[in-house]
Parts: sequence; C-alpha cells; structure tokens
Amino acid sequence: MPIEKLLNALSIEIKELEESGRAKGEEKIITKVKKAEREKGPRYILEGFGDKEFIKMNSNSYLGMSLREELIKAEEETARDYGVGPGAVRFISGTYKHHRELERKLAEFHGREDCIIFSSAYSTVMGILTPLITGDSIVISDELNHNCIINAIRLARPKEKLIYKHLDMIELENQIKYSRGNAKRLIIVTDGIFSMRGDYAPLDVIMRLANEYDKDFEENILVVVDDSHGVGAFGNTGRGTEEYTGAKVDILIGTLGKAFGVNGGYLVGSKTLIRYLREKAPFYVYSNPITPSEAAAALKAVEILDSEEGRKLLEKLRALTKRFEKGLKELGFEIIESDHPIVPLMVRDTKKTAALVRYLQENGVLVTGLSYPVVPKGDEEIRFQISCDHTEYDIDYVLEVLRKYGKG
Repeated sequence: MPIEKLLNALSIEIKELEESGRAKGEEKIITKVKKAEREKGPRYILEGFGDKEFIKMNSNSYLGMSLREELIKAEEETARDYGVGPGAVRFISGTYKHHRELERKLAEFHGREDCIIFSSAYSTVMGILTPLITGDSIVISDELNHNCIINAIRLARPKEKLIYKHLDMIELENQIKYSRGNAKRLIIVTDGIFSMRGDYAPLDVIMRLANEYDKDFEENILVVVDDSHGVGAFGNTGRGTEEYTGAKVDILIGTLGKAFGVNGGYLVGSKTLIRYLREKAPFYVYSNPITPSEAAAALKAVEILDSEEGRKLLEKLRALTKRFEKGLKELGFEIIESDHPIVPLMVRDTKKTAALVRYLQENGVLVTGLSYPVVPKGDEEIRFQISCDHTEYDIDYVLEVLRKYGKG
C-alpha cells in the first residue's frame, strides 16, 4: 500500500527539527580505534575523514573501562563458553549465573539487599516507575531530569505530576506540603548527576525532607534517584552522588554503560522491592537481558572500581578534570565547576556553539554542543567529558586548540 502521505508528513517534521536546531543529523561512524601509545590516549578514526585521528571528549566511559584488557578478556572467554546472546527473557531461560553474580556484587557495592539488571539504564527507569506509580500517586520531579524520567512519568499517568525548579529545595518542600492528603503515595524522582551540566542533586536535603513528611502519606514518600552519570565517576570510591552527599535513597538506579564501560542498567534496593519488580516491571519481564559475556565484563569493571586500582583511577579522573577546568578559566572561558568530569563550557549562543563544535572537529576533537531547545535559551554550551582514557598531553592539546580559537 502506498504511504506517500505519511512519508510527506514525516519529511515535514524532519525539516522542522532541522530548522529549529533539534535534529541530531547524521551519525559519525567510528571505523577504527587506535589504542593509547606513549603520551597520547586512544584515538578514533571516522568514516569519511581518511586517516585523521580524533580525541573523544564526549564519551561517557569516564574510567576508560571499555578498552581495558581485563574486561575484553572476561567478555571474550564468557562468549566462547556461553554464546553471544541469552536467547530468552530472564524468567524463561535467559538468566545465567553471570547475571546473578553481577547483581549480588552491585548490591554489595551499594550496600543494598538486592539488585535487578535491565538492558539499559533508560529501560530501568521506564520499567520501574510505571509499576510503582499508581493512580493514587503524586510524582515530584526536578525540571532538568533526564528524558527517561519524563517519559516514564508520562507512561505511568500518576494522579498528579509536579515539577520543581532545578535544585530548588524550597519549592520541593512546598510541593510535598501541597501533596499531603491528596495521595496515598508520594514519589520524588531526580537525577543524581545532571548530564547537561555536571551538577548534582542535594540528596541529603531531599532525604531529610522525605523523612520529615513521610508520616503524612499512607504508602510513604519514595525517593528514586537515577545516578547513571554519578556511579563510577563521583565520590571518593565511585559510589556516586549518595557517597558525595552522605545520603542513602530508597531506590538507586545506575548504568553499566558509562563509567563501567559495558552495557545495561540496574537498580538496587530491598529484597521485597526487587522481588516485586521482577514480577511487574514490563521492561524487565518482556525484554532480553544483557548477554552473559557483558555481565562478566561488567562484573570485572565493578571489581576493579572496588579496589585500590579503582581509587587510583578516580584520583586520575579528578586530577585531569581540574587540570582542564583550570586551563579553561585561564583562557577566559565561562564554565560550571564541579567535582564531576562533565565540564560545561558556556557559550550562551546557538550559532557560536555550532561554530565552536565545527572548529574543534576540524582540529581532531569530538565534543557535544547543546543548544536551544535542548537547553534553555542563553544556556547554550559545549559539554566536555573527561575520561581516564585521556592523558595530560590530550588535555593540554585541547586547551591549545581552544587558545587558538580564542585568539582568532
């Protein structure tokens, strides 16, 4: 059946995305990875750019785990023994010992009773909020929460959704007070680290407020935190925003696809909660898990992080981040400082942001430019992400490229 009218409607929508600056455009295709050598970290070869080498300054692999030989060996050996896919969802015959070993290790790492693994952090958030948000629940969410949280709340259709200004604890408390008597269950959901800015939620304050008003709700106040950018990259031992703020939330969500360098998402919490989610979370029940070999590689990553070697990696990450921040400030650039390896360079203009992204790419540096409407007007930025894959040489090279741009 001809579908020209539909295709025409889709083409119009694509054009609107392009004209508004929201279109992602064609994806860059990596055709080769050159391992680190001498003073240089890994370099990437892209399709259409010949032999030109690029530094990735927009990778979520904060600890450089994805290229570590220990992880590669663990994944290869497990794939050889168990195959390259699970072949079924978990409750049928898709649960391998590697999944449970990883879940037990993650629960121990975060000081929780149990853990449940999903195919991604996005599906973790979507999968757990939908069964936990009932028709008699009110949800309170930070205005800069990740897209997965926004879509999960839409899908769940709570009794009411309240949005508080970014990190505004006074407004959060007022919304908690408003919710008293209007719902059995109150769910506060927030990112730990906010991916656009590298700032963090004050979980200690949020938990204090939750504990103070919990008695006013028949089915409690539940605090849910997606710390995908925090775990493995934030806190003295990499335990994320909880460790940094000295708080412990009710439900903690993390990812295996960022600092741990592999693939998949997870949630840690009480045994009863995890048992319930294994029965009721649709993105878990009806989706294949990560492969046994991915689980084995992720387990190795957690073991490395939870060791003296992991603490050395975190020290290196912090040192490289501060070196880069210091260099940017000395060059006169505006940044948002934090102890997290996301370093936003505030450009505050859409055209200038696009021009700087192009200039950096021309000079072998891959970055992410964020412009309106992805971020509010006036908050346009270049998001740099520091990684243990980087070297001091790499950091200084990027700073020199930016110095020349500033002079131009």
